[in-house]
Amino acid sequence: PQCTLPAARNAGNADLGGERYIAEAPDTDTCYPSDGLPTLLRIGGPNNGDTVLLGSPDILYNHRLDKHGNASLALQILGSRTHLVWYLPSLSDSSAAEDSTGGDSASDSTFFDLIPSGWLWGTLQLALAAVLAAIWRARRLGPLVTERLPVAIRASESTEGRARLYRKVNARDRAASALRSATRTRLAPLLGVPPVDAHSPEALLPAVSAHLPNGDRDLKALLFGPAPADGNALIHLADQLDALEREVRTS
Repeated sequence: PQCTLPAARNAGNADLGGERYIAEAPDTDTCYPSDGLPTLLRIGGPNNGDTVLLGSPDILYNHRLDKHGNASLALQILGSRTHLVWYLPSLSDSSAAEDSTGGDSASDSTFFDLIPSGWLWGTLQLALAAVLAAIWRARRLGPLVTERLPVAIRASESTEGRARLYRKVNARDRAASALRSATRTRLAPLLGVPPVDAHSPEALLPAVSAHLPNGDRDLKALLFGPAPADGNALIHLADQLDALEREVRTS
C-alpha cells in the first residue's frame, strides 16, 4: 500500500494498477504506487464522505477475491459508508463532452487525435509491405515469350471454327464486320490508299469508284453498311465483297 489509509494497510498487497493519478487536493490518501504515481486515491469530502478512485477493477472480480488482500480491500472500501455511489466513467457521459471551462472539448479534437498513437507506424509498415510484395511479384513476371504451338492448325480450320462460333451465337454483325474489314484491308494497297486510311469512307470510297468503270453500285452500303438481317443476306454480302475484290484486281 505504502500509505496510511487503514483499509489499505489492513488489506496489504492487492491486485491494483492500471490508471495512475496525480493527487493535489489536501486530505488525500495515495496508495499502491506504480512508477511513482498512486493507483488508489481516497479524497476526503464534506459531511464525512469521501471519494475513492481505483486504477483497476481487478480487486472486485469474483475470480480475484481470494487473491492477496483483494476481498478485504474491496469490502472495506465499499462498506465504509451507509450510502454508496458507484460510478463507471464512459464517453457517453455528459461530463465527458465538456472541459473545465464548460466548453465542448470534442470540437477541439481532430481526426488524428482520435486515432491510436501507433497508427502512423502501422500505416508505414503496411505501405512498405505492399511495396515489397509488388516488387516480389514483379520479379516473377518477365517479357512475353513466343512459344511454338504443339500442333499446326491450318488457316481454313481456324476460319471455319470462328465462323461456327459466330453462327452459334447469331453474331452476323461481327461476321459482316470481319468480312468488310478484311476486304477493305486488301483493297487499300491495290488502290494506292495508305493502310491508315483503309477503313475511312472518305479515302477509300473515291478510290474504289475511280478504279471501277461501272459506278452504279452502292459501294458505301457494301463496304460500310449495316449488319445483314439474316444468314442469306450475310452469304450475299460475302459474295458481293468477293466479286468487288476480284473486279478491282483484274481491272
